Amino acid sequence: MTTIIIGIITGILAGFIASKLQSGSGKGILVNLFLGIIGSVVGGWLFGLLGIEANGFIGTLVCSVVGALIVL
Repeated sequence: MTTIIIGIITGILAGFIASKLQSGSGKGILVNLFLGIIGSVVGGWLFGLLGIEANGFIGTLVCSVVGALIVL
């Protein structure tokens, strides 16, 4: 249960950071969550191809933000 909540918070935060970096404003909590989840999938796939491991909260966040920026 705790990991699901942490995943949701990480997704919202990653989507928010990516949308701020891309356009300078947030997109809303649901769009940020969706963007963060899709970004984590894309980032995890890309990091896997490059042989990079994303460990811990910061690693997961960076991976999700990179993926969300690619999606945007």
